[in-house]
Amino acid sequence: MPNCERVIDASVRWRFAGGWDMAEDKEYRLSSRSILQVALAMTSPPAKRQRTEIAITRSEIWYQDGSVVLQAQDTQFRVHWSLLSQNSSFFRDMQSLPQPPEEPTVDGCHLIELPDDAIDVKWVLKALYTPSFLAQTALPFAAVAAHIRLGRKYDFRELLDLAVSRLIYEHPTTLEEYDALVNPYQSTRIIPHRGIELDIVTLARKNDILCVLPCAYYRVLRQATSADSLFKYVKTDDGTQVSLALVDLRRCVSGREKILDVQSKSGYPSGWHRHYVPGPNCTGLERCVETREKYLCAYLDTLTSWRGLKKVKLTNTRFCAVCQQDIVESNAAGRRRMWDELPGMFNIAPSWGELKNEL
Repeated sequence: MPNCERVIDASVRWRFAGGWDMAEDKEYRLSSRSILQVALAMTSPPAKRQRTEIAITRSEIWYQDGSVVLQAQDTQFRVHWSLLSQNSSFFRDMQSLPQPPEEPTVDGCHLIELPDDAIDVKWVLKALYTPSFLAQTALPFAAVAAHIRLGRKYDFRELLDLAVSRLIYEHPTTLEEYDALVNPYQSTRIIPHRGIELDIVTLARKNDILCVLPCAYYRVLRQATSADSLFKYVKTDDGTQVSLALVDLRRCVSGREKILDVQSKSGYPSGWHRHYVPGPNCTGLERCVETREKYLCAYLDTLTSWRGLKKVKLTNTRFCAVCQQDIVESNAAGRRRMWDELPGMFNIAPSWGELKNEL
């Protein structure tokens, strides 16, 4: 029986000695905890397998006393089994597997080929070997994305949790946390770059970080100049182009229409233009009616303008103190209502409480 490469749940290529009564190019998906039983059951001598030679580059992450070599794409990293197994149950289980003597080695170390981007692997290893890296206030988006992708895949639980917490900090689930941000439309825990909101939407959706999506979609809409701009590519700082995937585009277009439709209705943030003024306890009826009409005329001139969760600002106003208070309270209640409805407006879930992260 031929020797066969197995593809486990995390897609790591690990060649086992032994036979298998299936075609060699067949992929089998196994849990990391079941690999050991499979490996021990294989007792037939391994067949030779032709390898395609590629130019290999040694990463700067190369420890002379390292005990295992990871290869991603054309880049190799010499690292320590102990560090991998300490931080990942996946690699802890893998370390216990018997390695056939015929398998390739690098400088006497076993070679593990990973089907991942070499840059992602570099960011994970950098965090493992340099703990102070994670203590920085803001990290590059590429690092956060790598920690989430490989954290889920290989169960680097601490890296995953810390990276997700950065996303949630920037895209909170409560209006109070959103308002507490220094700038709700500028990242502070993730180094910003042109197109970052589109990248975050894609990262959160692909990795089932659902609680991030309502606020992330809202931030995309807040920065969009028009509905048409949602369909356009954004050129990032490194020259690449990013855009919304179809599923995200549909949600954003639908959410935008719903927000524009309700934002000025009674009970929503800008509903005070048509309601509540003058109030029953108004102390300057004629002046407040006149002032309200001026606000309303300005509002009607920009009827389709995006307001969303915008806080009301009554600077240099002629409204009486009572009406001003009514307007502020109306706006606050409307913002609360709109925030509560965001998950449903984007067709993600009926409410925030029903958003569950699948990590």
